[in-house]
Amino acid sequence: MIKKIFYILSTTIVVTILGSCTKLEEQVLDETSSTGSTDKEIAEGLIAPVYAILPGLFQHTQYFALQQISTDQAILPYRGGTDWGDNGIYISLFRHETTSADPNVRNVWNNITLGISRAILAINALPNSADPNASLFIAEARGMRAYYNLLCLDLFGIAFEKDDPQLNSVILRGTDAVEYIKSELLAIEPLLRDDTGPGRISRQAVWGLLARLHLQSAVYRDIYASSFNFTGEDMDKVIDYCDRIISSGKYVLSPEYFALFDDANHTNKELIFAVDQRANLNGHNRMGYFSLSGDQFPLAAYPAANGTDGPGITSDYYQTWAQAYAPNDPADMDPRFFKKNHESVEGCIPGPQFHINRGILRGQQYGLVRTGGVFETCPGGDMRIGPLFSNTRNRPDLAVNFTENIDFTVPGSNYNNGYRVSKYEFSRGSVSGRNFGEHDLVILRLADVYLMRAEAKLRKGAGNEAAALTDVNTIRAARTARVVPPALTEMNLELLYRERGFELYWENIRRTDMIRFGKYEGTWTEKTNSDPKKRIFPIPQNAIDGASNLPGYLVQNDSY
Repeated sequence: MIKKIFYILSTTIVVTILGSCTKLEEQVLDETSSTGSTDKEIAEGLIAPVYAILPGLFQHTQYFALQQISTDQAILPYRGGTDWGDNGIYISLFRHETTSADPNVRNVWNNITLGISRAILAINALPNSADPNASLFIAEARGMRAYYNLLCLDLFGIAFEKDDPQLNSVILRGTDAVEYIKSELLAIEPLLRDDTGPGRISRQAVWGLLARLHLQSAVYRDIYASSFNFTGEDMDKVIDYCDRIISSGKYVLSPEYFALFDDANHTNKELIFAVDQRANLNGHNRMGYFSLSGDQFPLAAYPAANGTDGPGITSDYYQTWAQAYAPNDPADMDPRFFKKNHESVEGCIPGPQFHINRGILRGQQYGLVRTGGVFETCPGGDMRIGPLFSNTRNRPDLAVNFTENIDFTVPGSNYNNGYRVSKYEFSRGSVSGRNFGEHDLVILRLADVYLMRAEAKLRKGAGNEAAALTDVNTIRAARTARVVPPALTEMNLELLYRERGFELYWENIRRTDMIRFGKYEGTWTEKTNSDPKKRIFPIPQNAIDGASNLPGYLVQNDSY
């Protein structure tokens, strides 16, 4: 978003959005008290911290964990019986048995509420700024407040309405929350620009968030309903906002699917709204290596930069690919499934030319062979490529041979269990080669807009199948860099759900999709809980305790 993040805000104590019940204050320094700062620096120093919450929120153990590991797409067992134990929180999350003491839930809550708090502070301080961009930054702060509230509504079933930092927030649920978020987005839509790039909230990003809100509003209005009432009015709004984005001409479907997740994706014309993590912004995430084996080393320049043996995909999710393309291999049919960057054979390759394979990784893995902490080389100085074994796990007898089977049993939770996901590029330019991610993390992109429009058409009823099919096939036909996936010949909600799973896997949308499509109470690997009250997460107990001097103010969600 901005080349540097100026923390002009002087934080005496961290502010929470609950207001005076926490007895916390934050002082915003004006130009006089911030000696030497220009109007521009002060204004940027007020808006930048609002966006600065996003990289932490989108870390692998925060929003991703709640949105993906609670679904059929990602499972994280105790690796080898020891690694990723974490007191069982990932197993509980997967089984829909999460408690109000879960640290990942608490961290997500804290980041969302801190984001709302920073937005409120910016909204109140920016009117005093002499910078010409102050009015634009106010609109962006309101937009980000609405976005954080949308996340809070989706995850916890509540939103916070607050303008005055000195007053308590009004807690909203159901229709009240939907209408508040909608009104905020509509109010700022004409005030935003359309050329600020994906790292800032733009007019098109607002249209996309409004489309997402209308598409999901039936769920938000009655979260525990046995069936959802998707109204024609809401679906018309989804179609309208998606039409606006598509017809704007500002966005183009990426011919290479995995270019959307490369280090240099900030300028990819498919991105509408994203977490800006270019190198000069000090972005920090681990999506590039979270799922990889501890014996996969994607960078010849960094012999200490490896995977962490995190989550794999479930067999249930993999079978949606296998069955869709049977008897063919999905890797041969759909460029979204796999991109081969090197052969699975022994050989030699110049270090800078070695790129790890991308997508869903299966079977015996080949790569840079490390011995004694250094990579082996060939006689001519190139890097040696060979079959990998679990040496870093002190299991040289265990091949890095990813299997379809993965579960919470001892045989199903070893270091080789589960097909892995290498979607975001392993950072090739950071100073660590591991922790820092230069790729923007996708929040909203054009393919999702087409899919939302297709779904809204289908939910409007019979007669719209052909138009929905056209939207889905438009995405498929655009992926021309390698093999082009075959066009589909029919479309219904089940196929649309499957297509969202193919296009948007591991992009922090699966849980929301599963709830809307009535899949979240289903049964899959190691998960049998069918309680609809697990659709939203518990409010962290420490947040409830912090508001205890206002009885009834912050009430725990049912079933927790």
